[in-house]
Amino acid sequence: MAGYDSRTGGLLASTWIGYSLLFWFYPLAWLIVLSVTQWQFIGMPRFSGLQNLLGVVNDALFWTSMWNICRFLMWYIPIVFIASLLFAAGLRKIKYGKSFIALSFLLANISSGVAYSIVFSKLFSEYGPMNEFLREHLGVSVPWFTNPDCAMLSIALIVTWKFVGYYGLILYSGMQAIPNDIYSAALLDKTGRFKQGWAITLPMMNPQIVMVMVLAITVAFSIFTEPYLITGGGPLNSTTSPMVVMYEAAFQNMKPTWAATMSIIVAGCSFLAIWVFRKLFEKNIAIV
Repeated sequence: MAGYDSRTGGLLASTWIGYSLLFWFYPLAWLIVLSVTQWQFIGMPRFSGLQNLLGVVNDALFWTSMWNICRFLMWYIPIVFIASLLFAAGLRKIKYGKSFIALSFLLANISSGVAYSIVFSKLFSEYGPMNEFLREHLGVSVPWFTNPDCAMLSIALIVTWKFVGYYGLILYSGMQAIPNDIYSAALLDKTGRFKQGWAITLPMMNPQIVMVMVLAITVAFSIFTEPYLITGGGPLNSTTSPMVVMYEAAFQNMKPTWAATMSIIVAGCSFLAIWVFRKLFEKNIAIV
């Protein structure tokens, strides 16, 4: 019976094992091989040691893109967190149509990145509807995508639009899990609403907040569609992301081995950022 159970378990797990080998371990092994070889899509890779790493380290555009991710995080993290928190709080207050509103916001998350990038590029262009409205009513025109100081903020706002519903639902689930008895006890102590939110709601939502922040950091390091389609990495490389640099290195400059090395560095930086954030902010919260 034990052998039968073992065989059955192995058979049931074989699909997932095969999937992992094909779509996870094989690409990872090939990525490592590419990072220490020279190859241009044709023929066999030739071992080159640290040549790719030295080339990437001296690539100024790559490090510019890494700095751009830091700038993107400085805008994106506070904006998306505050927007998602407000969405979750508002959703909790709504009595009717809650499912419809939640679904409406969540639709942005499953929208085609290419489609909404094109829409936003036209909507916020120099002579687009948004600037025409601003010129007509306020007499100003905002260089959303043409000014290096505004372009990354504009990209962050677009990505926030995409994920605010998804992150908001995660935070909403954390709010719903907090027992009402805790708020009742706080009211007996004459604790104000703001203090309740700061001392009760946010601390007890720590698992959901950490999850949202981890997802946001992951999105920041993997951003590609918006800067590539809307700004092309400009102006003056101010919105170039590592993914854009990797794409250009692999398919325009025919250096897939450089792209592989860059991806390992970006992944390492992403894991490090997530690890540091979790060490600083993650806490064990027990809700009984």
